[in-house]
Amino acid sequence: MKHRWAAAVAMLALGAIMPKVAGAQLPGSPPHAKSDQRSSQSTQSFQLGQNFPNPFNPTTTIPFALGDAPACTDGGKTYVVTLRIYNVLRQVVATPILQGGEAAGQPTQGLRLRCGSYSAYWNGNLLNTGREVASGVYIYALEVDGRAVVRKMVVMK
Repeated sequence: MKHRWAAAVAMLALGAIMPKVAGAQLPGSPPHAKSDQRSSQSTQSFQLGQNFPNPFNPTTTIPFALGDAPACTDGGKTYVVTLRIYNVLRQVVATPILQGGEAAGQPTQGLRLRCGSYSAYWNGNLLNTGREVASGVYIYALEVDGRAVVRKMVVMK
Protein backbone atom coordinates (compact mmCIF):
# COMPACT_ATOMS: atom_id res chain seq x y z
CA MET A 1 0.00 0.00 0.00
CA LYS A 2 2.89 2.36 0.80
CA HIS A 3 4.28 1.86 -2.69
CA ARG A 4 1.00 2.81 -4.35
CA TRP A 5 0.79 6.03 -2.34
CA ALA A 6 4.41 6.82 -3.15
CA ALA A 7 3.74 6.20 -6.85
CA ALA A 8 0.64 8.41 -6.75
CA VAL A 9 2.52 11.25 -5.06
CA ALA A 10 5.40 10.92 -7.56
CA MET A 11 2.97 11.06 -10.49
CA LEU A 12 1.26 14.16 -9.09
CA ALA A 13 4.62 15.85 -8.61
CA LEU A 14 5.68 14.98 -12.15
CA GLY A 15 2.35 16.21 -13.46
CA ALA A 16 2.97 19.56 -11.81
CA ILE A 17 6.36 19.98 -13.48
CA MET A 18 5.45 18.33 -16.81
CA PRO A 19 4.55 21.55 -18.68
CA LYS A 20 8.10 22.76 -17.97
CA VAL A 21 9.61 19.49 -19.17
CA ALA A 22 7.32 19.24 -22.19
CA GLY A 23 8.24 22.76 -23.20
CA ALA A 24 11.94 21.98 -23.00
CA GLN A 25 13.95 21.08 -26.04
CA LEU A 26 14.23 17.33 -26.48
CA PRO A 27 17.46 15.62 -27.52
CA GLY A 28 17.81 15.56 -31.28
CA SER A 29 15.33 18.41 -31.69
CA PRO A 30 16.52 21.45 -33.57
CA PRO A 31 16.87 24.67 -31.54
CA HIS A 32 13.73 26.08 -33.19
CA ALA A 33 11.55 23.06 -32.28
CA LYS A 34 8.30 24.18 -30.73
CA SER A 35 6.15 22.69 -28.03
CA ASP A 36 2.45 23.45 -28.00
CA GLN A 37 0.50 22.61 -24.83
CA ARG A 38 -2.92 23.42 -26.27
CA SER A 39 -5.32 20.49 -26.47
CA SER A 40 -5.16 20.30 -30.26
CA GLN A 41 -1.36 19.92 -30.38
CA SER A 42 -1.27 21.14 -33.95
CA THR A 43 0.93 23.20 -36.23
CA GLN A 44 0.31 24.30 -39.77
CA SER A 45 1.38 21.03 -41.37
CA PHE A 46 0.82 18.31 -38.76
CA GLN A 47 -1.14 17.31 -35.66
CA LEU A 48 -0.25 15.03 -32.74
CA GLY A 49 -3.12 13.34 -30.93
CA GLN A 50 -3.32 11.97 -27.39
CA ASN A 51 -2.28 8.35 -27.07
CA PHE A 52 -5.00 5.86 -26.19
CA PRO A 53 -5.64 4.32 -23.83
CA ASN A 54 -4.03 6.68 -21.35
CA PRO A 55 -3.01 5.58 -18.74
CA PHE A 56 -2.09 2.26 -20.32
CA ASN A 57 -0.58 -1.14 -19.61
CA PRO A 58 1.17 -2.58 -21.57
CA THR A 59 0.41 -1.18 -25.08
CA THR A 60 -0.77 2.11 -26.54
CA THR A 61 -1.54 3.76 -29.89
CA ILE A 62 -0.44 7.28 -30.86
CA PRO A 63 -2.44 9.05 -33.60
CA PHE A 64 -1.00 11.81 -35.78
CA ALA A 65 -1.87 13.56 -39.04
CA LEU A 66 0.27 15.15 -41.73
CA GLY A 67 -0.69 17.97 -44.05
CA ASP A 68 -4.31 19.06 -44.20
CA ALA A 69 -5.68 15.54 -43.58
CA PRO A 70 -8.29 14.27 -44.35
CA ALA A 71 -8.63 16.59 -47.41
CA CYS A 72 -4.95 16.26 -48.44
CA THR A 73 -4.89 18.97 -51.07
CA ASP A 74 -1.10 19.30 -50.98
CA GLY A 75 -0.59 16.71 -53.73
CA GLY A 76 2.38 14.40 -53.55
CA LYS A 77 4.33 16.32 -50.91
CA THR A 78 6.18 14.09 -48.47
CA TYR A 79 7.18 14.81 -44.88
CA VAL A 80 10.15 13.49 -42.92
CA VAL A 81 8.63 12.07 -39.73
CA THR A 82 10.17 10.87 -36.46
CA LEU A 83 8.18 9.83 -33.40
CA ARG A 84 10.05 8.97 -30.20
CA ILE A 85 9.17 8.27 -26.59
CA TYR A 86 11.26 9.79 -23.79
CA ASN A 87 11.40 9.37 -20.02
CA VAL A 88 11.25 12.46 -17.78
CA LEU A 89 15.05 12.64 -17.90
CA ARG A 90 14.70 13.19 -21.67
CA GLN A 91 16.35 9.87 -22.53
CA VAL A 92 15.00 8.01 -25.56
CA VAL A 93 12.96 5.05 -24.31
CA ALA A 94 11.38 3.76 -27.52
CA THR A 95 10.53 4.35 -31.16
CA PRO A 96 6.93 3.30 -31.91
CA ILE A 97 6.04 1.22 -34.99
CA LEU A 98 3.90 2.73 -37.76
CA GLN A 99 0.53 1.05 -38.33
CA GLY A 100 -1.07 1.08 -41.77
CA GLY A 101 0.01 2.88 -44.91
CA GLU A 102 2.93 2.20 -47.22
CA ALA A 103 5.51 2.12 -44.38
CA ALA A 104 3.52 -0.11 -42.00
CA GLY A 105 5.64 -2.08 -39.57
CA GLN A 106 8.61 0.28 -39.69
CA PRO A 107 9.96 2.25 -36.72
CA THR A 108 8.85 5.88 -36.88
CA GLN A 109 12.30 7.34 -37.35
CA GLY A 110 13.15 9.37 -40.43
CA LEU A 111 10.18 8.01 -42.41
CA ARG A 112 9.03 9.79 -45.55
CA LEU A 113 5.23 9.91 -45.42
CA ARG A 114 2.57 11.59 -47.54
CA CYS A 115 -0.33 13.67 -46.31
CA GLY A 116 -2.83 11.66 -44.27
CA SER A 117 -3.80 10.28 -40.88
CA TYR A 118 -1.53 7.73 -39.22
CA SER A 119 -1.10 5.86 -35.98
CA ALA A 120 1.90 4.32 -34.28
CA TYR A 121 1.97 1.40 -31.86
CA TRP A 122 4.15 1.04 -28.77
CA ASN A 123 4.30 -2.26 -26.88
CA GLY A 124 5.58 -0.64 -23.67
CA ASN A 125 9.06 -2.14 -23.98
CA LEU A 126 12.40 -0.37 -23.67
CA LEU A 127 14.25 0.36 -26.90
CA ASN A 128 15.79 -2.83 -28.38
CA THR A 129 14.93 -4.97 -25.33
CA GLY A 130 12.09 -7.21 -24.25
CA ARG A 131 11.82 -5.48 -20.86
CA GLU A 132 8.73 -3.44 -20.03
CA VAL A 133 9.17 0.15 -18.90
CA ALA A 134 8.43 1.14 -15.33
CA SER A 135 5.20 2.83 -14.30
CA GLY A 136 5.32 6.59 -14.64
CA VAL A 137 5.02 9.58 -16.92
CA TYR A 138 6.59 9.50 -20.37
CA ILE A 139 6.82 12.12 -23.10
CA TYR A 140 6.33 11.45 -26.79
CA ALA A 141 7.54 13.84 -29.46
CA LEU A 142 6.53 14.02 -33.11
CA GLU A 143 9.08 15.77 -35.32
CA VAL A 144 8.02 16.65 -38.85
CA ASP A 145 10.43 18.41 -41.20
CA GLY A 146 12.45 19.74 -38.26
CA ARG A 147 9.51 21.02 -36.17
CA ALA A 148 8.29 19.14 -33.11
CA VAL A 149 5.34 18.93 -30.73
CA VAL A 150 5.18 16.87 -27.54
CA ARG A 151 2.58 15.28 -25.30
CA LYS A 152 2.69 13.18 -22.17
CA MET A 153 1.41 9.70 -21.39
CA VAL A 154 1.19 7.54 -18.29
CA VAL A 155 2.18 3.90 -17.89
CA MET A 156 0.35 2.39 -14.90
CA LYS A 157 0.83 -1.17 -13.78
